[in-house]
Amino acid sequence: MTMIFTDDDKAFSAEVRTYLSDNLPAELARKVRYNQRLTRDDYTSWQDVLAARNWHAVGWPASAGGPGLTQTQRYLFEREYGALSCPHPCQFGIAMAGPVIFTFGNDEQKARFLPGIRENKDFWCQGYSEPGAGSDLAALKTTAVREGDHYRVNGQKIWTTWANWADWMFCLVKTDLEVKPQRGISFLLIDMRSPGITVRPIKTIDGDEEFNEVFFNDVLVPVENRIGEEGQGWTYAKFLLEFERFSMSGAARSRRVLSEIRADAEALGKADDARVAERLTRLEIELLALEHMELHLLARSVGGENPGPEASKLKIRGTEIAQALSRLRVDLHAEDCLVHSEAFLDASEPSDNPSAMGAIATYLNQRKLTIWGGSNEVQRMILAKQILELG
Repeated sequence: MTMIFTDDDKAFSAEVRTYLSDNLPAELARKVRYNQRLTRDDYTSWQDVLAARNWHAVGWPASAGGPGLTQTQRYLFEREYGALSCPHPCQFGIAMAGPVIFTFGNDEQKARFLPGIRENKDFWCQGYSEPGAGSDLAALKTTAVREGDHYRVNGQKIWTTWANWADWMFCLVKTDLEVKPQRGISFLLIDMRSPGITVRPIKTIDGDEEFNEVFFNDVLVPVENRIGEEGQGWTYAKFLLEFERFSMSGAARSRRVLSEIRADAEALGKADDARVAERLTRLEIELLALEHMELHLLARSVGGENPGPEASKLKIRGTEIAQALSRLRVDLHAEDCLVHSEAFLDASEPSDNPSAMGAIATYLNQRKLTIWGGSNEVQRMILAKQILELG
């Protein structure tokens, strides 16, 4: 199946490129280019720029207040977005909580939550992983016991990105311990200002604190904040994960990074080194294959097919390529990237060699890519069972 872009598609792509290029602040682009840490204000101010064109909610249908882009337009938007040094989108509200709410929520929930997400007023986090339940979400232990019009929530979540910034969390909880694990899970929306919630940052190997532990101690959550039916949260979680994995290839972003590394190699006089040239060429080939896979699944989606478990292939290859690029950048700069500067990473101190200064932190941080969103080992099991029918 071949994907052919029309003149209207190409015009839309050019429109996106022009708007993003004209409105991306130079200092923000520099921080992204050199892998410096972004603040909540960096993210929200940029998302306000997108929201001005209703492109913050780029994947939302018109019925939910979004721009109502076609699947092809959304792909082209993400391709243009990734080609520039734009911040990685904050997906938890706009690409995760939002689609679950407008697909499975009732009218009151849609009216209450969707405007704040669409207009970039609320910051969200995801309450899935637990100390004993990461890729195996069915093993989660956080409980929600119904008491009249509220659930009493107790338990712990971990690796919760930006929980320290979040206004809201969408959370998987156990509401029935007597049934099959997947049948006893419900999907709650939790106000992070609720009494009984404690957030503790986790300092990661690169020195950042984007991950957090979240503890629930008798937290009361209104029953009206439950999405869909009690015990059906697993269905909504699977829906969300398919959306997440389909957007996790990061091909356009990786192509931009590859071009940056080529430029670094030229500047360092290493572009003609046989080993460097071989690795650049190999990554170029792998990236072309990933882009072809994206277009193949896009063509199928445009034709009315759900990408389903095949989206796992994008997650696997996309994250592996991103990690390989971060390794190459470190190898290219060698000992120059071993100098660790918190001041540089926090953008409070300049550097004469910014590409090298941000390289090692990015390499360390991106070890997580093949784990989050369901580890790549789990993705391979999904493909083996559901596509190859093995085991």
